[in-house]
Amino acid sequence: MTDGDALTIDDEILARARIHAREVVDEQDLEIDLSALEWEVSARAKRRAGACRWNARREVATIVLTRRAYERYDWTEFAAVVRHELVHAWEFQRFGESGHGPRFHEKAAALEAPRHCRSFAEPRYVLRCLEADCEWTATRHRASKPVTAPDRYRCGACGGSYEVEHADSGRTWTTSSGYGGAKSALGEEW
Repeated sequence: MTDGDALTIDDEILARARIHAREVVDEQDLEIDLSALEWEVSARAKRRAGACRWNARREVATIVLTRRAYERYDWTEFAAVVRHELVHAWEFQRFGESGHGPRFHEKAAALEAPRHCRSFAEPRYVLRCLEADCEWTATRHRASKPVTAPDRYRCGACGGSYEVEHADSGRTWTTSSGYGGAKSALGEEW
């Protein structure tokens, strides 16, 4: 880097994450080969604060951290995301696979890494059960099948029908044609 080059937010994220990873590996005696660990920043991710991908052929884990999460969390919360992804990297390097099962849970607890991270983005859609005695809701950030065709799916708690609300406009629908109608009616505001 030359004197005229400015550091970016992505440079800051990666530098802080790498330093934290070295501290965790040293202080917690976490058996991770840092030379087989790569780092990236995602400017596009909206739901997940981080991810860990495994390239089995190269035996390299890549931790991807989300810029929006870094901007919205304080460092303590974001450092916990780094530790969460380090647990995945440890599992990949040691066992060739990773998930959120008992092995992950045990190691994450030892590192004070959360199993799930707090949402940092507002959902685009809210699913809400229509049964009077059920309070089930779910959120979605993308127009998944349960959003576009709610008549084909059921409430996650009681099995009843549900409606989908477009969070920005308040428009609701319960069928795939209702989804199409709401999308058409909103036009560019969709």
